[in-house]
Amino acid sequence: MPGKRIMVIGAGVSGLGAIKICLEEGLEPTCFEESNDIGGLWRYEEKTEGGRPSVYKSVISNTSKEMTAYSDYPFPDHFPNYLHNSKIMEYLRMYVKHFHILKHIRFLSKVCSVRKHSDFSFTGQWDVVVQAEGKQESYVFDGIMVCSGLFTNPIMPLQEFPGITRFKGQYIHSWEYKSPEKFQGKKIIVIGIGNSGVDLAIELSHVAAQVFLSTRRGAWIWNRVWDNGMPLDTVLFTRFNSLLNKICPAFLTNRWAENKLNAHFNHDIYGLLPQHRFLSHQATFGDDLPNRIISGRVLMKPNVTKFTETSAIFEDGTEENVDVVIFATGYTYSFPFLENNSTVLDIQHSMYKFVFPPALEKPTLAFIGILQPVGATIPTSELQSRWAARVFKGLNKLPSVNETCFLMKVIQYVDYMDEIASEIAVKPNLFSLFLWDPKLALEIFLGPCTPYQYRLQGPGKWAGAREAILTQRERIIKPLRTRTLIRDQAPCSVPFWLKSICVALPLFVLTFIINKG
Repeated sequence: MPGKRIMVIGAGVSGLGAIKICLEEGLEPTCFEESNDIGGLWRYEEKTEGGRPSVYKSVISNTSKEMTAYSDYPFPDHFPNYLHNSKIMEYLRMYVKHFHILKHIRFLSKVCSVRKHSDFSFTGQWDVVVQAEGKQESYVFDGIMVCSGLFTNPIMPLQEFPGITRFKGQYIHSWEYKSPEKFQGKKIIVIGIGNSGVDLAIELSHVAAQVFLSTRRGAWIWNRVWDNGMPLDTVLFTRFNSLLNKICPAFLTNRWAENKLNAHFNHDIYGLLPQHRFLSHQATFGDDLPNRIISGRVLMKPNVTKFTETSAIFEDGTEENVDVVIFATGYTYSFPFLENNSTVLDIQHSMYKFVFPPALEKPTLAFIGILQPVGATIPTSELQSRWAARVFKGLNKLPSVNETCFLMKVIQYVDYMDEIASEIAVKPNLFSLFLWDPKLALEIFLGPCTPYQYRLQGPGKWAGAREAILTQRERIIKPLRTRTLIRDQAPCSVPFWLKSICVALPLFVLTFIINKG
C-alpha cells in the first residue's frame, strides 16, 4: 500500500532532512524548490534572483560540526569544527547522494497556493498549485512540511531613520552584501548588532577607511573557541549543564555567563554592554570584534537618530560622515502561498511546540525549522520532521487546542530537543544506559548533546549511533592536529573515566529525583 503523499516546500537544510525522514517513515515526499539547486540560504551565489537571501562569500557557521550534523550522518572527521559555507554545501551534497534524495526534488518550481481540500475536515488533504516551466500544475497532498526558512523577507526599517531618503551615499540591507572589495576606502556604518551586523563590521574593517557599528541595545559577545580551545557549543550544550540550569536560579546563571564573557573583554569599556541580562536575549558571535575595536578599525556608536545628505547623527549628539549604510536589521518570515496567512504569522506564540498550528481540524501542516534555536538548525529541524512524520501517519496524537496554550514556552536547546524527542520516544534513557552501558551513559551526560543521541532507541534507531557518540571527541580534535608534536613523556592526570564517575554519580541521582518530582 503506497504511503501518504507529503509535500516539502524548500530544499535547504530543513527540507533535505524532511525528505529523508519521510522516506524513512514510508511516506512519499515531493519537494518543490524555487531555485535550481539545494542548500537554500547556505548556497553562496554572487547574484541571486527574486531577492532570495543567501550567505556572503566568507560566512562560517556559528555551530560546530558535531552539533550541526544530521543525526545519522556525521560530518567527515577531517572537516574543520566550524565550517565555511562551501564545506556545508559539500556535506549537504554528500547527504543527498547517500540517502538518494535528489530524485524527490523538483527544481525551478514555485509553490503558488496551498489550500484546504474540499473535505479537509475529514481527510486533512491539501490542494496545491505549483508553477514550473511557465505553467501551473495542480496536486493533492496528504500532508505539508513548510521548510522555507526564517530568512525570507529582509527588514528595512527606513521609517525609523529620518533623512535616509535624502542620503546621497549608498544604503543596502545586509542580505545584498557578498564581499568587501567594492567597499575599499569607504566610511561605512553598519546598523544592527546581530550575527550578520558584527560579521560585516569585522570583515569590512579590513578594507574600509572606517567602520562604525551602531546599536540601540548592545550585546553579549560569544567566542566560538571556548575553554581549552574546544568549540563553544560542545562545552556548553550538555545534559550536565542543562541540569545545572534547572537547579540554579537565573540570576546566578546570568552572573556566571556575564563574568565569563567580561573576563575576555570588558563589555562596558568596549561600548557593548547591553541593557538586558544574558539569558533574556540571544548572544552574538564576534570572535574578532574586540580586536577590531581595540585597534580602532571598528568604532562603536549608539543608535542613529537621523541622516543628512552625507552623514549620520547619533543619539549622543555626535555626527560622522559616511559613504555607505548597511542595515543588518534582520528578517521576517511570510508564507504567501498559504490561505489565511494571518493565522500563522505569530508563530512564536501560536504554534504548538513551534511546529503545528493548533487550530487546524487535522494536523497535516507542519512548519519545520521556523524556530530560531540557540543551537544548530539541522538537528532541531530534523527532529521536528521525525515528529511531524509520525503525526501525519497517525502514530502520534496532538493535544486539544486548549492544552496547547499551556504547552508553548521558550526553552533552551537541550530542553527543546528532549521535549520533541519525548513525543516520539527517542530521548535517551540515561538510567538504563548507566546500568547496561556506563561508558556511553557518561559521554551522553557529560559530553556534548550531539544529534546522534536521538538515534539510540525508538523509531529511526541507527546502529551507528553509539559509535558516533563515543568517537565524537576524536572528530573534534582530528582537524586541529595538523602538526605532530613529539613529547618525552605524557603529562600525568587522573583518568577521564574516573573523574566522570565522581561527577556523574550524584548528578544521576539528582536527575532522577527531579524527573520523578
